[in-house]
Amino acid sequence: MKRPSPPIAARRPHITRQLGRTRTDDYAWMKDDNWQQVLRDPALLRADIRDHLNAENAWTKAMLADTEAMQAALFAEMKGRIKEDDSSVPSPDGAYDYYTRYSLGAEHPVHARRPRGAEAGEEVLLDEDAEAKDKAYYQVGAASHSPDHALYAWAVDEQGSEYFTIHIKSLADGQVLGTPIESAYGDFTFSPDSQWIFWIWRDENARPARIFRRPARGGEDVLVYEEADDGMFLGVGAASDDSHILIHVGNQETTEIWLIPARDPTAAPIVAEPRRVGIKYSLDHWTDRWVIRTNADGAVDFKLCVSDAAIPARASWRDWIAHTPGHYITGFAAYSGHLVRAERVNALDRLVVMARDGAEHIVSFDEEAYALNLETGYEYETTLSRFVYQSPTTPRQTFDYDLASRQRTLRKTQEIPSGHDPARYVARRLLARAADGAEVPITLLMLKDTPQDGSAPVLLYGYGSYGHAMDPSFSIRNLSLVDRGWIWAVAHIRGGSDKGWGWFLDGRKEKKPNTFTDFIACGEHLIAEGYATKGRIAAYGGSAGGMLMGAVANLRPDLWGAVIAAVPFVDVLNTMSDTTLPLTPPEWPEWGNPIEDAAAYDLIESYSPYDRVSAQSYPPILATGGLSDPRVTYWEPAKWVARLRENTTGDAPILLRINMEAGHGGASGRFDFLKEIALDYAFAIWALDGGWKAT
Repeated sequence: MKRPSPPIAARRPHITRQLGRTRTDDYAWMKDDNWQQVLRDPALLRADIRDHLNAENAWTKAMLADTEAMQAALFAEMKGRIKEDDSSVPSPDGAYDYYTRYSLGAEHPVHARRPRGAEAGEEVLLDEDAEAKDKAYYQVGAASHSPDHALYAWAVDEQGSEYFTIHIKSLADGQVLGTPIESAYGDFTFSPDSQWIFWIWRDENARPARIFRRPARGGEDVLVYEEADDGMFLGVGAASDDSHILIHVGNQETTEIWLIPARDPTAAPIVAEPRRVGIKYSLDHWTDRWVIRTNADGAVDFKLCVSDAAIPARASWRDWIAHTPGHYITGFAAYSGHLVRAERVNALDRLVVMARDGAEHIVSFDEEAYALNLETGYEYETTLSRFVYQSPTTPRQTFDYDLASRQRTLRKTQEIPSGHDPARYVARRLLARAADGAEVPITLLMLKDTPQDGSAPVLLYGYGSYGHAMDPSFSIRNLSLVDRGWIWAVAHIRGGSDKGWGWFLDGRKEKKPNTFTDFIACGEHLIAEGYATKGRIAAYGGSAGGMLMGAVANLRPDLWGAVIAAVPFVDVLNTMSDTTLPLTPPEWPEWGNPIEDAAAYDLIESYSPYDRVSAQSYPPILATGGLSDPRVTYWEPAKWVARLRENTTGDAPILLRINMEAGHGGASGRFDFLKEIALDYAFAIWALDGGWKAT
């Protein structure tokens, strides 16, 4: 069958002169000048752009028509691994247990509570599935009860634009109180006395700009904090002991925290320690002292300090848990009698439990690769903590852990209705050597009988930005490839914090190219060790990981049999030069500022996937995006695909799919989202099997 012709994007040269440099962008027209309004109402998208995106979607659908049965099978398998009427382990708080549960077939959960320790007496707090009825998109961010258990609030985004609306209702009569809070971030916090709700306002450029306080039962908003620096993110929460409300200001390299005493939630905030570029800290109040996690004084992998001062300025910090290179302190949780810190050592997680008298012990596991996550819960006056353990072969296990007796109680094991036998699989940890000698971990998952002669297809996943580690977790999705004889591999590359904060620092700004060459080194190592063959590796990444995909496609197109770039951040130079976009100023610490810094401009230009597309033979590529995405705007993948098609010297298809009803995270329902993953996987199978050559 003859392959249908792809859409041909018009070329309308747009010239930009910046720092004495000139660049021409033939596809700049794909960015709607009215993009801020389009985020809120996609119907406002300019007609010629909509027509082009619809044509791209139609061509992708036609090209992948032969995979539709495979997509349906993959989706059915993934859905079959989900317990449809699943529920969370209840979290106790005072007289109630709070939990979420799903009904059979429901895309969204029910939020509920019942009397503590009881099996009956459920009270529904929020039925997301009912609220989402007849809506193309529905995503709840934060959802929480007030400390006095009388109110319930939730933040909802009905477009994918991440502009949330916060609703508050009385649990006594179910009445929604006051007018909804509009243009909010998806997070909020009640004051410990339950009288106020603190929330974050997003400006017209979708950035956090102000924090307001509103009477929880309805009333006027009062400005609490306004941030003048467009490069800062905002957060608000409460201390573990409910002594303070905490306002967090920061970006990737600098932090500032402001305090409001809980006894007077209408008081003006007071800064704990003023921001200093390069100094990060977080803090919590532990009954009679402050505990501070910081990278100050050269503590690259962070240390813990304590302060007895009412306002914990840096001059009052005393070293408590010293910095140990390679022992990355990722966070901590405070309880009345214990403090639990999370650490990552050799790319594996562990928990260290500390009593108030200084005695400590370690909680860890013995598998070669696993993920261990602390869940803090609601209560402070307790000896029970909770953590979740999982590995590539082991489904999620939720444990309650007695911090005093050290007793572990397994509360729940993730149920796989269609069946799962961990003994069929093997997970391995390899080390690839980068060009500069760094050892890059790779986590593998495969069937025990998968041949290791290079014949198995491989999917190599990577991210490598913002210090986000790729935990070796369990995935119901990955099994659909592994059960077909694929090897699933995760590259723990620099730019993430898999081997500590220094691992992140070695993959940002001027060292960003390490991220790309690390990923390539992982692909080459899999080939050298007999796990893969050149051209039989599907490279997969999303968002900043999509930038990685664009970079490695430019650098080593011969290595990959397919590239899947989900919501890819590929137009790096243009995006980092556009101060109207939501994430541009906040992300200059990550990438550099090409508006003012010529060296940053040249560095970004040297790897920006869109700018580095060249005349060479590219492998099959699938790029996806969301029309309402405020993080990676729809025009980035659209422009990239157009330039790739213009320049490739080969005949492999380059496909684009834009979800016209969603944002950065794709479809909002738990099953609808799986259909998008099924499309990605079907594309990988189709590409590596050469299905595209038959069309």
